[in-house]
Amino acid sequence: MTGIHWKNELTPQERGNVLELRVGLGHDTHRLGGPGPIMIGGIAVPFDRGALGHSDADVLLHAMTDALLGAAGLGDIGQSFPDTDPANKGKDSAEMLASAWTAVRQGGWRLVNLDAVVFAQRPKIAPYRQAIRCRVAEILGVDPERVSVKGKTGEGVGPIGREEAVAAECVALLIRDEGL
Repeated sequence: MTGIHWKNELTPQERGNVLELRVGLGHDTHRLGGPGPIMIGGIAVPFDRGALGHSDADVLLHAMTDALLGAAGLGDIGQSFPDTDPANKGKDSAEMLASAWTAVRQGGWRLVNLDAVVFAQRPKIAPYRQAIRCRVAEILGVDPERVSVKGKTGEGVGPIGREEAVAAECVALLIRDEGL
């Protein structure tokens, strides 16, 4: 087989030899305000302020949810959990991630890995990194080694650096169930 072919252009024998991988990118930003703690990756991180949002405003779980849905071609978090739906007011983002993951799995996908970055001047992510990795792995039912979480500050620049907001980005890599 030479060149690039779409899977439906391959013979059944060739199709059986193709690893189908998908990459998704998720991003989320929330303003800071109101009382703490702040939810990051399903963990209540001690902080003098929380994140503002329609749900519990867990910026990391929202980015992860978007990355997984995007990789599987299932839209985004706003389509699955619209902020116009009163049922989503104050909703636990872990429930959103779990629900999205169920839909992704039903589509025949398995997780290769998640790689995420939380952008916050404060709180520092490093002391909570392992707890966050384990919590996300628990929600998804995967090994924590498949979940990477890093923290970056805003170096005093912009809304993140001025502690007005937090943001997160995540890349998800999925593989078809029959691919492994």
